[in-house]
Amino acid sequence: MQQWHQFLQNTQSNNTAAKHNAAVIEGGKVISFGDPFAERLALINDTVICDLSHLGLLELKGADAFTFLQGQVTNDIKLLDGNHAHYTGYCNPKGRLLALFLAFSHYDHIHLQMPRELIESIAKRLKMYVMRSKVEITDVSESIIKFGISGANAAELLKPIFKELPQVDYELVSLDNGALIKLPGNPVTNTARYEIFTDALNAPIIWQALAENAKPVGAECWEWLEIQAGIPEVTLKTQEEFVPQMLNLDALNAINYKKGCYTGQEIVARTHYLGKVKRRTQLAHIASISMPEVGSDVVDSNQQAIGKIVRSTPAIDAGFDVLVECRLENLTQDGIFWQDHALLIKSLPYVLETSE
Repeated sequence: MQQWHQFLQNTQSNNTAAKHNAAVIEGGKVISFGDPFAERLALINDTVICDLSHLGLLELKGADAFTFLQGQVTNDIKLLDGNHAHYTGYCNPKGRLLALFLAFSHYDHIHLQMPRELIESIAKRLKMYVMRSKVEITDVSESIIKFGISGANAAELLKPIFKELPQVDYELVSLDNGALIKLPGNPVTNTARYEIFTDALNAPIIWQALAENAKPVGAECWEWLEIQAGIPEVTLKTQEEFVPQMLNLDALNAINYKKGCYTGQEIVARTHYLGKVKRRTQLAHIASISMPEVGSDVVDSNQQAIGKIVRSTPAIDAGFDVLVECRLENLTQDGIFWQDHALLIKSLPYVLETSE
C-alpha cells in the first residue's frame, strides 16, 4: 500500500480535461488532490475517480468458508455466486450491528469490505468462531488496491481497459486485470458508479488511463456518493448501536429472512415479523460550519436524544450531508436538531416500508 500511495503522491496531470495535483494523504487516507471544493463540484459536473484505501478487505477461504459465514451474517451467502455482490450485516447475539460488509465471492474465496478501522477487531471475532471449520481469514487490505469511478462517462472510460463491464447494480465481473462491481449510482445526476479491485501491478496502469479523462478526488467525495445512495456504515463509534432495520438493511436487500440461523437472528426476525421498526435512517442536510461527528446525537425540540449521525461529509457547496438514524415519529413533529441546527430531511433513493 505504501508503494501505491507514493504513486498517487508523485502523479500529477496537466491535461486540461482532467488537471489534478498530487494526492494529499493523511493516516492512510487520500484527503484530496489539492482542491477539495473543486473536487466536490466535479461530482456534479465531471466523471471522478477516488482511491479507496480507507476501506479494508477481509478474505475468507477454505472448504467451510461459505458454510461458516452463512451462520454469522444477515444475508444469504449462498447467493454469492461469483457474479454478484451484496451487503450483509454482522450482529452480536442481541441483534446489534458490529459491522456492515459489502460481500462478494471471487474464484474460491469470499471478500468482505468494511471501514479499515474495523478490520482487526472483526477478523479477531470471526476467528473466535471458526473452531474446527476449515476456514482461513486473512486481511488483504494491503495487497488488493481499491478505487472507484463515478460519472456520466464512467462506463465509456472503463471499456478500453476492461473487456467486460457489469451492467446492473451489484453485478460483479472478474477479469485478468481486476474485478469490477457496479454500485448504486449518483441519484443527483443519475450517473453510474463502479468499484475496481486490482493488484499493485495493474493499479497504476488503470489509474493513469482513467485519470486522462476523469478527475481524481479525495475520500470525502466517495463518502458523499455513498450518503446520496443511502448506504449506511458501521464504525468503531457506532458498533452495537443499531439493529439492521434501523440502518435500512432490509430496504437494501441486506437481510434474508429465509436463510436460517445466524448470530442475532432471533432479534432481527422478531423486529421484522412483529413490525416494530420505529427508527430508520434518513438522508438529511445540516447547514452548519462544523462537521457533524459520526455517532453524535440528534435531538428533538426538547433536547431529548432521538437518534445518531450514521455518516457525514461536506455537501457540494456549503454545510454537510448526513445519514441520520432517528425515531420515525419525530419526522412528523417539530423538527430534528444537531447542535441547534435543524436537519433538512431529503428523499432517499429507495423506498422504506412504512407499515411496520
